[in-house]
Amino acid sequence: MASLSTRLTRLLNLKTPIALPPMANVSQPGLISKVTSCGAFGFVGAGPLTPDQLTDTLRTIRSNLNLSAEAPLPVGVGFITWILEKNTPEGPDPRVTAVLNEHVKAIWLAFGNDNGRYVKQIRDQAPETLIFVLVNSVEEALHAANELHADVLVVQGNEAGGHGSATAPPLNQLLTAVVKALPDDGPVIVAAGGIATGAQIASILTLGADGAALGTRFLMTHESGYPQAKKDALVKAGLLSTARSTAFDEVNKTVGWPEWTDGRGIANAIIDDVKKGLDLPTRLANAEGSKGDMSRTTIWAGAGVGLNSEIQFTEDVVRELNKDAVAAVRKASLFIAP
Repeated sequence: MASLSTRLTRLLNLKTPIALPPMANVSQPGLISKVTSCGAFGFVGAGPLTPDQLTDTLRTIRSNLNLSAEAPLPVGVGFITWILEKNTPEGPDPRVTAVLNEHVKAIWLAFGNDNGRYVKQIRDQAPETLIFVLVNSVEEALHAANELHADVLVVQGNEAGGHGSATAPPLNQLLTAVVKALPDDGPVIVAAGGIATGAQIASILTLGADGAALGTRFLMTHESGYPQAKKDALVKAGLLSTARSTAFDEVNKTVGWPEWTDGRGIANAIIDDVKKGLDLPTRLANAEGSKGDMSRTTIWAGAGVGLNSEIQFTEDVVRELNKDAVAAVRKASLFIAP
C-alpha cells in the first residue's frame, strides 16, 4: 500500500503514522499484535495489571509476532503515573521494571505529578527505550520537551475519549500552538483527540504533527476487548453523542484522578442525572439500580465516534485509514499552483 513518511514512521520503522493509545482492559494482546503486524504502533494499557500480568501480556504479544525472547518488542506500554506514584511512593516502580525487562520499544506516561521520576528510571534501566509523554497544554509540552527530554509528545485535545484535561483546548488549536512553541528538531509530535478518519490524519499532519493516536476507532474492532454492548453503543452514536464530565468516574467509583482531569464518554443517563442536579448518593443509587443495561454504564468514546458506524477488523481499519490519509494528502497537493 502507498504510505506516508513522517518523523514518527522513521523513528518507529512504521508503514503508517498511526498509533493505538494505551487503553486499560480493552487493548488486548490480539488487538495490539494485529495493529503492529499492519505497520502501525500499539500500546498496552497497564491499568491495574501487576508486574507478572504485564510480563505475560507482553510475552503473548511476542509469541503472536513470532519474535524470540531476546528480540526487541515493537510495541509500547502506557502508564497512568499518578497510580504508579500511589502504589510505589519511593524507588523504582516494579511494573516499569517488568516492562523494560521485556525490551519494549516505548513507554507512554500520562496524568502524573512527577513524570520525571519515571523518565529517570527508564533512562537508567533501558536508555534505548523511547519515552512518550501526554500533554494537554503548551506549558506541559515545553516542560516535557525541555525538562523531561521526552522523545515524543502526545498532544491531546479536548475531543479525546477517556481521560484528559478538563481545560485542554480543541486539538487543532492546541496542536498549532505546541508546534509553534517548539523548534523544528524538537520531540516528535503525535496528535490525539477525536481523530477517526484518514482525512483527519492528513489534516493534523499538515498542522505539524508527525502521527495520530486513535482510540475510539480501534474500540470499534472485532479484536478490541470492549464488551459487545458497548461496541453497539458506539456504532449507534452520533456526532453530538459524547460529553466531558467527572460524573463517569464518580459513578464508577474510580475517583483519585488529578483535580484537573475528567473524562469523555457517551452522554447517557449518567449525564442526564447531573443535568437534573441530583446529588452523588442519588446518582450512585440510580447507577446501582440500572445494572444490567447500558443506560448508566460508562462508555468511553471520543468526539469523533459518530464518524464511523460499523465494527471492523483491525487490519481493515488500518488499511482504510492509511489509504484515506494518502488520498487526502494527494488531493491537498493539488491546491498548489504550478
